[in-house]
This record gives sequence, structure tokens and C-alpha cells, in this order.
Amino acid sequence: MTKGLIEHEDGKHRCPWPGVDPLYVAYHDTDWGVPEYDDRALFEKLILDGFQAGLSWITILRKRENFRASFDGFDAEKIVRYSPQKIESLVQDAGIIRHRGKIESTIKSARVYLDIQEKQGFSNYLWDFTDGRVIQNTPRSMADIVPQTDVSTRISKDLKKRGFNFCGPTIVHAFMQAVGMVNDHLVGCFRHEEVKLLERKR
Repeated sequence: MTKGLIEHEDGKHRCPWPGVDPLYVAYHDTDWGVPEYDDRALFEKLILDGFQAGLSWITILRKRENFRASFDGFDAEKIVRYSPQKIESLVQDAGIIRHRGKIESTIKSARVYLDIQEKQGFSNYLWDFTDGRVIQNTPRSMADIVPQTDVSTRISKDLKKRGFNFCGPTIVHAFMQAVGMVNDHLVGCFRHEEVKLLERKR
């Protein structure tokens, strides 16, 4: 029996973490846990998860469109060419998280991303850690969901070795959950079975 599911007004049972915040519920229903294979989208999410460090995801989610506008749609080719003036404008941008270290890290990470992209593709690089398969979990309570795994630790170490920052094992695991490399919707949540059907077979 699953513990913690919330029954919403539409009669659907959902994971408890989005509560009833409309934006958070929409993210849970349409985005979180959906297997993502687009290189740019994966880069964006990894960067945003780095900005989340020390904050809640809903804080980043409410600023996500501002982040996309301020960082040129997370076009790495543009980000690597950011001037000192552009960096200063980002530091002063109230629409995003004004953390100089994370902003400068994004530029460094964009260079690493482009290198990986050229050699094998960023999506291929990440999904190779799971042999191209979604890790299908069956959590029956939030207590069953771990904060990090051996896989997230391996990815974290490799990303750091290549030059990424703000990508510890916990951040990487949260990223993997969000982009559907791991299915951690609670059993009984209406999305648990739905996202299973979205896995791309190699």
C-alpha cells in the first residue's frame, strides 16, 4: 500500500511533493519524470538544478522562463561567448538567482557541454550511464526515495572531472528524476504508469 499520495479535486492521486500549487502540480503532471533525450533541454535542466543548490525547486520553477530569456534559451554556443558586461548584467538580474559563482560556472559548463556534444552528444553521454534505459523504481512512500545513488555518484564524478560545477550526487539524482532517467513517481500516482510508456527503446 502506498503512503502519502494526495487525491486532488480532479480525482487523481499524485505524489505529495507538489502540494496543490497549480504551477508545481502542472510540472508534476507534464514534465517531471518524462524521459528527456534532447541535448539542449538536458543541459538546461542540469544548469537549473545547479542553481537550485541550497534552494527549493519551486523557487527555480517560478523563475524558469526568466532564466531561459536571460541565458539565451540555454544556447551553449552563445553562453560561452558571454562578456564580462553580460556577466555583470546577469548578476544584477532580479529575474534569476543572482549568484556570481553559479553564473560563471554556467559559462564554464557550457564549454564542457559543447565538448561532450561534439564527441558523442550530451544525451548519449548521460543515457549511457543507464545503458539507455529508464531506472524503473516502485516507491510506496517518500521514505523509499533515496537522495542519491551509485549511478548519480558516477555521473557527478565524471561531470566534475570534465569541468562542471554544482553537480554533486544529490543534485544529479534530482536531475535524473526530473528528466526521466529514473521513474520515482510513487506507485499509485497516476503518472507512475504513464511515464513508463514514454521510455525510448534503443
